[in-house]
Amino acid sequence: MILFSEYTSPRLSYIIEILFPAGTICTNNKEDFIKYTGEKINYSNEKINDREIWVKPHLLLFEKNISSQQTEIFHWHDLPAFFKTGGAIPFDFLAASFYLITRYEEYLPFPPDEYGRYPHSASITFKNNFLQLPLIDLWLHEIFPQENKHSFSIIPTFDIDIAYKYADKPAVKKFAIAIKEFITGNWQSLSRRMNVRNGKAKDPFDQFDYIENLTRDFSLQPIYFFLLAGKNSRYDKNISPQKDGMKNLMKRIAVKNKMGIHPSWQSGDNKNLLKVEIEKLEKVNGKKVIRSRQHYIRMTMPHTFRRLIEYGITEDYSMGYGSINGFRASTSKSFFWYDLENEEKTNLQIFPFCYMDANSIYEQKQSPAETEIELAYYKNIITKSHGQLIGIWHNHFLSEEKEWLPWRKVFEDFIESCS
Repeated sequence: MILFSEYTSPRLSYIIEILFPAGTICTNNKEDFIKYTGEKINYSNEKINDREIWVKPHLLLFEKNISSQQTEIFHWHDLPAFFKTGGAIPFDFLAASFYLITRYEEYLPFPPDEYGRYPHSASITFKNNFLQLPLIDLWLHEIFPQENKHSFSIIPTFDIDIAYKYADKPAVKKFAIAIKEFITGNWQSLSRRMNVRNGKAKDPFDQFDYIENLTRDFSLQPIYFFLLAGKNSRYDKNISPQKDGMKNLMKRIAVKNKMGIHPSWQSGDNKNLLKVEIEKLEKVNGKKVIRSRQHYIRMTMPHTFRRLIEYGITEDYSMGYGSINGFRASTSKSFFWYDLENEEKTNLQIFPFCYMDANSIYEQKQSPAETEIELAYYKNIITKSHGQLIGIWHNHFLSEEKEWLPWRKVFEDFIESCS
């Protein structure tokens, strides 16, 4: 493919590389453009010939500042679009894709949610009812139906916030809970606790063999993200990484699986803690940690990603919302993060997720049946756009306790449907 533009910029070069990773020739020479026999994009204000895809440029890709943009929505090929400019394609899909994938709007002032995060309700995608669309992928599928040859794939990922329900808890805490269960007459929980302690039963949250066997049966490669806060807090309730049971679990999983750090809530306030947590994981699994996903999806642009880069992270799986499912960056495909303030592409590869079990259960307040429909929708729309489905599950929502059995079944059925 060749793209003609009278001007160039870091933004234009970046979005071309992201949208067309197979390679695109960029030129400002009209004669070379006219002679080219392959696919052609004319990115200028004047039509050149009939053998081209003509896109009139929006100013965004040639600007050097960050400012509020006019994003009036219209529809093209039954898809939402914005940055209307005219041409054969009536909007600048390059600039619009750049706006969405860089999370441009998150660099502008916004009212934070209760956790201090960018709220999904402030996004152009939610306000205009296309959060559930991998819109960039669908635009490309419409414009270049023959160019999109990617096949559907799935990466199941697991956030290990609380590895065990009863095991490896501090003795004082276990005793206090047991006393409370005795006083309140919660005999079932007390019995379970004692059986786990005496080795007569498996901890309810210990579903790691189950996850391993199920994903292996369908030839999937899961990724596990471990929360390793040194001490518990309001939002960090993990088992201590100093416990032998926790160390053994991580060593066992590291043998056959990819692992990453799940930066604690506390590390968001003290970046030195992130370094400590990464070093803990590296010490246990004997490998350099290159993957991460933010706990509670707590992140701010550009600071969180810059910190990850500083500590050697090259893959991040946080691009989604911790309050609703959907496509935060309007794509299901991985891409390299663009630091908008510094106007540069980085080596941090972003892997967006579109589904998290906690969102469906607690935020969207869905039933298991409704979530089955939601997951089937994401699978179908990503298949149509030849993308990659990344979902987040938690081991403690997959237990065989009565209240979680329906959610365990949702997980099983979905994994089987993707085989």
